[in-house]
Amino acid sequence: MLSRVANSIYWMNRYMERVENYARFVGVNFNMALDLPPDVDEQWEPLLTATADNFLFYEFYEKATREDVIYFMTFDKRNPNSIVSCLYEARENARTIRETISKEMWESINSFYLMLRETSPDNFRNLDLMQEFFAEIKRRCQLFHGVVDSTITRNEAWHFGRLGRHIERADKSSRFLDVKYFTLLQDNGSVGSTLDLMMWTAVLKSVSAYNMYRQTHAALTPMNIVAFLILDKLFPRSIAYCVRQAELSLFAIAGSTPERGFTNAAEKEISKLRTEIDFTDIEDIFKTGLHHYLDHFQQLNNEVDNAIFNMYFDAKPIQMQTQGRGQQQSQSSGQFQAYRLN
Repeated sequence: MLSRVANSIYWMNRYMERVENYARFVGVNFNMALDLPPDVDEQWEPLLTATADNFLFYEFYEKATREDVIYFMTFDKRNPNSIVSCLYEARENARTIRETISKEMWESINSFYLMLRETSPDNFRNLDLMQEFFAEIKRRCQLFHGVVDSTITRNEAWHFGRLGRHIERADKSSRFLDVKYFTLLQDNGSVGSTLDLMMWTAVLKSVSAYNMYRQTHAALTPMNIVAFLILDKLFPRSIAYCVRQAELSLFAIAGSTPERGFTNAAEKEISKLRTEIDFTDIEDIFKTGLHHYLDHFQQLNNEVDNAIFNMYFDAKPIQMQTQGRGQQQSQSSGQFQAYRLN
């Protein structure tokens, strides 16, 4: 497989996962707002801080109001992480590799893009319409992932897509928990209160984890919620599950398994990360501090992404061996050089 194609598949899936998660980030605050007491104001700045978009936001806006934050995270093309920007990039990646993906995948992502392009931000004056719009974004993203899983052969292309999706999802799951941290940072007196528990519940609902959590835990406690979203190996949006699935796909690309040991730097980095999570318990996380643990995880996750880029996407021209005057010489394959996976 050409490294260019692999890179496009990887990032197409990362961008689609990011689109869904940015819609979920807005859902965090909507769910929190429903549970907040009347005397507590909505807080939108924590979304920007948790997603690391706060510095760019304040280059264009003075105050983190609901309208400005939602527009910035959804429609603002100056924000490379906005929903419209990510969906555009996902569609462009899909367009360049249409011979590799299925017809249904292209139709799904293209119709989604056209729908979003025709949506006017002026419609968001109605809160109900706004919530339905973000619910529709999540449905469209889930439809796309369903089309991928039902129409693509389990080959290298599928594994690069799954790798990108779960690397992105693991990062964003950690940031959902950070939204909670940055929200309570505004009021330290809320820690351990009923309001604190309401916010934890809102985080569960925003990542579609509430029902699955209640099937495995009798009580809603911060420690159990954090353990479920970080360490649970069966829930598909937990950090542990995402890292494991990414690891399996990364090894499958090289035709190996984690049990045989790593064969390159990318496999080494992701196995180190998965092992660290496996040997972490909830007491370790709270002893370190939830925010510090999540920040450390995000750094390691970024190192995995860098290692994947260096191994598979930092393409180098293929060298051809030719015979010349009795000795072997190395020369490039010509003007149109093929760039393939290492």
